[in-house]
Amino acid sequence: MLMSGNALPMHPVSPTPWQFGNRSPIINPSSSSTFQNRKRRSDEGNGQFDVKRQRFHSPVIHQAVPLRDDIRHHFPGSVGPLLRMGPPPHEINEQVSSSGDTWLFDLIETTLPVAKDKLSQQILDLFQACQQQVTDLKKKDVCRAELQREIQQIFPQSRLYLVGSSLSGFGTRSSDADLCLVIKEEPMNQKTEARHILSLLQKHFYTQLSYIERPQLIRAKVPIVKFRDKVSGVEFDLNVNNVVGIRNTFLLRTYAHIESRVRPLVLVVKRWAGHHGINDASRGTLSSYSLVLMVLHYLQILPEPVLPCLQKNYPECFNPNMQLHLVHHAPRHIPKYPSKNGTSLGDLFVGFLKYFATEFDWAEKIISVREGKAMQRTDGIEWKHKYICVEEPFDRTNTARAVHEKLKFDMIQDEFKKAWMILRESKDLNSVLPVGRIICMPKR
Repeated sequence: MLMSGNALPMHPVSPTPWQFGNRSPIINPSSSSTFQNRKRRSDEGNGQFDVKRQRFHSPVIHQAVPLRDDIRHHFPGSVGPLLRMGPPPHEINEQVSSSGDTWLFDLIETTLPVAKDKLSQQILDLFQACQQQVTDLKKKDVCRAELQREIQQIFPQSRLYLVGSSLSGFGTRSSDADLCLVIKEEPMNQKTEARHILSLLQKHFYTQLSYIERPQLIRAKVPIVKFRDKVSGVEFDLNVNNVVGIRNTFLLRTYAHIESRVRPLVLVVKRWAGHHGINDASRGTLSSYSLVLMVLHYLQILPEPVLPCLQKNYPECFNPNMQLHLVHHAPRHIPKYPSKNGTSLGDLFVGFLKYFATEFDWAEKIISVREGKAMQRTDGIEWKHKYICVEEPFDRTNTARAVHEKLKFDMIQDEFKKAWMILRESKDLNSVLPVGRIICMPKR
């Protein structure tokens, strides 16, 4: 059973073409009480919206954003709501506790692989010390639920989803949380419309919400607002309408839990890559998402696979056009994968390093979890003249496009080769990663 992506229930609204279901993914019925003592920065935010504070001037010309009636005429470029206004947010939120989705906070995987050698045991020890706990997930969702209530004061039909490693199963106790605000069904221009909406939210967070610290608008290809929740101490990244993140969260979540070796292997790869400076897309190396896809790809292409290709085996569960309110339910009952490959965690880690150090053809191949194989490069803009090609399983873009300098690519290759050569001899994780120091780091 899989955790979900956070849509609050809605009354049926007709004749709108797009509706979320009457289920409530990732809702903690007791979450609202945690926020009773949180204060806004201004009393105005509790009543009539402070229009003067929210007056933004933007080059956006053709916007179609569902705004509250009393502020729509103050929103530059707004041409009316996409979705008909539903019940007030407080009426929506009163239904939260009746969702019945308590299974979403259940521990999904309690059985760990057996370690019969030192390296495998070290990987398991690292995983058990660092993996995200259910309590960590609940803290993140409490903040998500409260923020959704706030955002619905501005965009009444919006839904806020927790996505990324926090839900996929690949998060750690120190992982930041990713949020996706879904405002409309149609694609959104990220450079103009999404950025403008995030500017509105960033100022609202700063002026109205005392529990939000350091809200910053980051003008990236997919712009985000970064902020910290003072109560939980969690750092958040909020994007608008980047819905592919909702879909891939549940694909990865399924891979994480159909085979018990997947999550420990991903965690040690991410920790190793971070320690050696090759896990930071903002600095021209590999994102954590690319590293996860690389691990899944390796486990798919072994002569005796550790993982299947889920999108081929269960196309109905991972349809890229599936309505968002169904995405978290579709893969819920996919069974464990009965792999005949009994390779230990330690040997899989060494094999992963060797595969990308000596066997994978970086110049000619594309890493594709969607196809379960390495595909031949094409002349498409995503692949031509790129150092590393990792296919996003749904929108088929290159998740490793940040690696655009040969110096950084050479560094990545070199780290794979060095770690492989060291580990194949030592079989000791401490030789490539300070395990003891990481395990003893205080948990926040």
